[in-house]
Amino acid sequence: MTDIIIRDPDILGGRPVFRGTRVPVEVLFENLEDGLSIEEIIASYPSLNKADVIACLEGACANLMAGTH
Repeated sequence: MTDIIIRDPDILGGRPVFRGTRVPVEVLFENLEDGLSIEEIIASYPSLNKADVIACLEGACANLMAGTH
């Protein structure tokens, strides 16, 4: 997921953000937890790319599944 999520000490102190944005990855999960849809999140953060958001969720799921074996 390094092509979707970056860490740069000059961007938000190195917090993981979506590439090409200053949107922290945690915003996605916080908004989903609050009940927002992907479309609502993208409307709130127009610099996000839907494909990147979905890839991030798929990567998180894959990491969780890999940890269950």
